[in-house]
Amino acid sequence: MKSIKTIKENGSKDRSIIGKVLGVLSHNSALLIISIIMASASVILQLYIPILFGDAIDTVTGKGHVDLQGLAFYLKEAAVLIVFCSILTWIMNFINNRIAYRTVREIRSRAIRKIQALPLSYLDAHSSGDIVQRVIADTDQLSDGLIMGLAQLFPGLVTIIATLIFMLSKDVIITLMVFVLTPLSFIIGKLISTYSYNMFKKQTEIRGRQTGLINEMIGSEKTVKAFGYEDRASERFRKINEELQEYSVKAVFVSSLTNPATRAVNNVIYALVALLGSWRIIGGGLTVGGLTVLLSYANQYMKPFNDITSVLTELTNSFACAKRVFELIDEEAEVDAKDLSGEKESISEPLDKDISAKEDLEIEHVFFSYDKKTPLIRDFNLKVKPGMKIALVGPTGCGKTTIINLLMRFYDIDKGSIKIGGQDIREMPRERLRSMFGMVLQDTWIKNSTVRENIAFGKKNASDDEIIRAAKEAHSFEFIKRMPKELDTVINEDDLSQGEKQLLCITRVMLLKPPILILDEATSNIDTRTEIFVQKAFDKLMEGRTSFVVAHRLSTIRNADLILVMRDGEIIESGNHEELLEKNGFYTKLYNSQFGSDQGI
Repeated sequence: MKSIKTIKENGSKDRSIIGKVLGVLSHNSALLIISIIMASASVILQLYIPILFGDAIDTVTGKGHVDLQGLAFYLKEAAVLIVFCSILTWIMNFINNRIAYRTVREIRSRAIRKIQALPLSYLDAHSSGDIVQRVIADTDQLSDGLIMGLAQLFPGLVTIIATLIFMLSKDVIITLMVFVLTPLSFIIGKLISTYSYNMFKKQTEIRGRQTGLINEMIGSEKTVKAFGYEDRASERFRKINEELQEYSVKAVFVSSLTNPATRAVNNVIYALVALLGSWRIIGGGLTVGGLTVLLSYANQYMKPFNDITSVLTELTNSFACAKRVFELIDEEAEVDAKDLSGEKESISEPLDKDISAKEDLEIEHVFFSYDKKTPLIRDFNLKVKPGMKIALVGPTGCGKTTIINLLMRFYDIDKGSIKIGGQDIREMPRERLRSMFGMVLQDTWIKNSTVRENIAFGKKNASDDEIIRAAKEAHSFEFIKRMPKELDTVINEDDLSQGEKQLLCITRVMLLKPPILILDEATSNIDTRTEIFVQKAFDKLMEGRTSFVVAHRLSTIRNADLILVMRDGEIIESGNHEELLEKNGFYTKLYNSQFGSDQGI
């Protein structure tokens, strides 16, 4: 059972989400004011129409005479007001749609900007499907709720207030009776919406898990089929789907009770108005036309309560979705030391590519772990002279790629320091630090665009001559020439082989010629013949530049200046290829295991 403290905290968080949504809505305050004016004018004119109909009725029910000329006048005036109200309502709905879509556009833009600023630790801990669900589907649901809220909430509130004023002008006793009984609708609606909110919140969370699973399975369909995982994948989806169905049915069923429950209360109030009004007519305190007006007002007065309770149900779902989106937006972004001090270093000017190539890179007493309960990198020390080629080797999970993550500040170290030219990299803006590195990973990424844009991904103003020169150096120009439109050919992940995608990624780095290179199994998906050419190109590119090479194939790092042999996050051996073989240690076992020796690791 939840404690009172927990309930208060949840209520405070819910109010905070509403406040954030309203804060974004306030950016369209001018349109909101126009919408409210339109809603008020439309409602007041609509409420004046029953008075015209009541007067029209009295022209034909008066004792001893029928005023047809007066009847025609009132009906004509009512028709004009109906048309005018329709125009005002259409303008109001048009403005409300613009407000809702602008609000969602801003929230979605904030979410995308935050994703770009989030640390990799957050992205690694959340499935891409769940993040996509928050940015796309949850914001769409918020949009639907805002459109309904703006279209019915403001007009509803104006209707309630204006109707009471008009009713008071006709009969105070009946008005007071209606006013006293109507809170019952709000009480019932509140009880139902509170419960349905929890159901909608759970529904959106499960939908995010479902999207994540679909994304995971579709993105790895070849692996799924290769390992015969189809039935188990379907079973996992079935369980999540059934869980989603369960909470969706509960949420929809509970929320659907709102309208009939409030209508039942309102029908009772309507009947009491008719009964009390008839008694007032007999007593001479009210005319037939007056009762008609009061019945119309009672109906119009209670209708907003039905609409508002329906809107509240939709808004509970929308705010449950908004909560997930704002949880993403409110996540703590990567913060640089200069950002904290208020200094924002611009990198709009070209970086001096030789500056870091002339400086030492020092790693001193570094400790790091992804899970603080499981240490990974322990007291790691390394001093790299300018232009050195450093190779990192060792069994899977020993921390090779983790060192690269720390150099690039994808993750920050727990203890120790990493310095370039004596400056701690934590004192550098990440963007400037990363501009010093050129990185080619084993996992390739190609965006749905032209070959030119894919190669110039890190240098948007690159000329065709620069791109072609880089492609030739990386040996990717041969297959680019075979494409229908060469550099202007639009490609995606499925258009290229794994080796071709790897060559394009290498070409990106060739184009940039960065001062420090990081090659993480960069040639693992290239055939042996092409690898020889690319390796020569890398050797040329690495001349005078500091480079880090993560390799499983030890044949590719024989010419490294320094080979670091890692195991369990520590350097257990270091030296060049010949020196390590002479030691006949762990490196020798690794090397022999790749070249047919019976020695084990």
